[in-house]
Amino acid sequence: MYLERATVIENREVSSEKYLMRVKVEKSAKTSKAGQFFMLKPKNGITILKRPISLHNCRKDEGVLEFYYEIKGEGTREFSKLKEGESIDIQGPLGTGFKTDISNKTVVVVGGGMGIAPMGYLIDELKRGNRVIFIAGGRDIEALKIIDEMRLSDIEVYLRTDDGSKGEKGTVIDELEVILKRERVDEIKSCGPMKMMERVAEVAHRERIECEISLEERMACGVKACVGCSIKTLDGMKKVCYDGPVFNSKIIVDTTPSENTGCCGE
Repeated sequence: MYLERATVIENREVSSEKYLMRVKVEKSAKTSKAGQFFMLKPKNGITILKRPISLHNCRKDEGVLEFYYEIKGEGTREFSKLKEGESIDIQGPLGTGFKTDISNKTVVVVGGGMGIAPMGYLIDELKRGNRVIFIAGGRDIEALKIIDEMRLSDIEVYLRTDDGSKGEKGTVIDELEVILKRERVDEIKSCGPMKMMERVAEVAHRERIECEISLEERMACGVKACVGCSIKTLDGMKKVCYDGPVFNSKIIVDTTPSENTGCCGE
């Protein structure tokens, strides 16, 4: 983990209230892994707490980090005002990322809504030696504009939107079911709304496929110093900022048959 002052080299609106920011760093890019996150400090100094932002992509050789974020409050609104050449204090990389040290596998990557944020780096890492199938979904075409910023020319991409304005109408789960009927898949990796990931985990369990999911949770410190992001899992209490945000789905989603199957069996 590093505390660095990063230089903004690009920060622009990709779609409504959603931005892509690229920053230049000296150290942290070299150790960053897909699925990790950084704590970014709003520049106005009024907002005390840093904001956890997923690492969208990383160019280690150039020392460049990419963050895809949505304006949710005053902190992220301050991020959107940053201009090229300005600086921002960052802390990271933090957390446990996806396992990417695999080869000769068929991997399905599933991203829903802002859950697409960590998938750029993940796909770049996995496609070196694996066959990658990417399923992305969102409410409408606006939610999927970030896809145009990703390096996807050499992988299989399937898009779904609730209203059919981009790709096929339906959900990422619909597409996942279609793919699993015709393909042998070794692993699934997913990020998105919890209900979506519950369904991904259930499908993976049914098909006996290894599955990792990345959780979104409010974080105060980002370094397991507080209990702000503690969650109950099937393997005891865990802190999303340290034990995650990426977890094996088996300890997050109770997929054993019961009357109320859901997150943590509740």
